[in-house]
Amino acid sequence: MKTKQIVGIVITCLVIIATGITGILSNVLGNRIIEAQNEAKKGIISEMLSTQVNTKVDLPSSDFIGVINIEGTIGASSAGSWASSSIYNHDLYMDYISQMETASNNKGILLYVDSPGGAVYESDEIYLKLMEYKEITGRPVWAYFAGQACSGGYYISMAADKIYANRNCWTGSIGVIVSLLNCKELYDKLGIKEIDITSGENKSMGSSGLDMTKKQQEIFQGLVDEAYDQFIDIVCDGRGMDEGTVRKIADGRIYSAKQALKNGLVDEIGLLEDAKADFAATEGLPENIRFFAPDNKLSGFMSSIFGAAEKLIPKSESSLADDIIKNKGKGVLMYYAG
Repeated sequence: MKTKQIVGIVITCLVIIATGITGILSNVLGNRIIEAQNEAKKGIISEMLSTQVNTKVDLPSSDFIGVINIEGTIGASSAGSWASSSIYNHDLYMDYISQMETASNNKGILLYVDSPGGAVYESDEIYLKLMEYKEITGRPVWAYFAGQACSGGYYISMAADKIYANRNCWTGSIGVIVSLLNCKELYDKLGIKEIDITSGENKSMGSSGLDMTKKQQEIFQGLVDEAYDQFIDIVCDGRGMDEGTVRKIADGRIYSAKQALKNGLVDEIGLLEDAKADFAATEGLPENIRFFAPDNKLSGFMSSIFGAAEKLIPKSESSLADDIIKNKGKGVLMYYAG
């Protein structure tokens, strides 16, 4: 083979190798740039959201009944929840109740409930706030159940003096759940081993990479039982029922509106308009009294914009896996149906 041919082959090979290396470097660099852009977008959105949260409500100047919309999953308010599917705003409602406590033109509260429940802490906190409102003001609290008023949604409603339910409502689900995700078998197949350096044998209990011992299961069960007993007490007080009767129907099941009425879990079946009219008439208020609900900052126009923006930011496979672990295995006490 001639020298020129050999040189030509060598040069061609070098060009091919250089082109391949350049392509790989371009892909790596391109992915890094996209990741950096996505993180920058998330940071901008988070910063904008953090400046928008405002829980002060401009109360009406005339007489009104305050409406609190217990909708979506009950939990802590946060800037990150602006773009979530939940429209429950805990901080807003807590502050709204406080404002109504000192507003002489407020004549009561109507809870509009359409929720599967949520966290034990927030459910109990707003329940206690409503009970404080009743003690301070002596004013009534009523509840209306829309599509669902389950678990934590029902728990909060135990502050109500009277409960109306839509005929298609599902309610009840009186109970407590802790959801954990165990990935140990998957980790074993992938050759992944979780190593936790802990101060005690139960410090890492519930970890997704470890099997739970019988003792650890008993510890979690004790926490669930304690929260469940608290739920039972709340229902007994709120519905004027004895503990034995409540425990028979509080096995976690969901009841239809008719079944709930038969079991004493609600007082009436009707439309929202029926509940409002009965509320005003029973409390000696004008028929045209205003039912005022504050602007829910988590469900307004800005939420739609930021929700759409978040969808434009692609998620990596690791991010999707992380979402599954967080949403399906939180390990948090929940008054939740599902």
